[in-house]
Amino acid sequence: MSTVSLRLNDRDDALIRKYAEIHNMDLSSFIRQAVLEKIEDEYDLTLFDKVWEQEKDEERISHEQVKRELGL
Repeated sequence: MSTVSLRLNDRDDALIRKYAEIHNMDLSSFIRQAVLEKIEDEYDLTLFDKVWEQEKDEERISHEQVKRELGL
């Protein structure tokens, strides 16, 4: 397991520590979770953009049209 140092001003340090405390998390777990969620969000957006570009010119139909076609 590795260790990462993070430099924060006093205000940011207090904010992050208080947020983690409010959510019953230790500081290390909170920071780890926040960083991993940021990476996942960016990956999801990149994947969405890629799929959107690939499929942007394909024909789309509405939910109402699907319901009509299925007799619902």
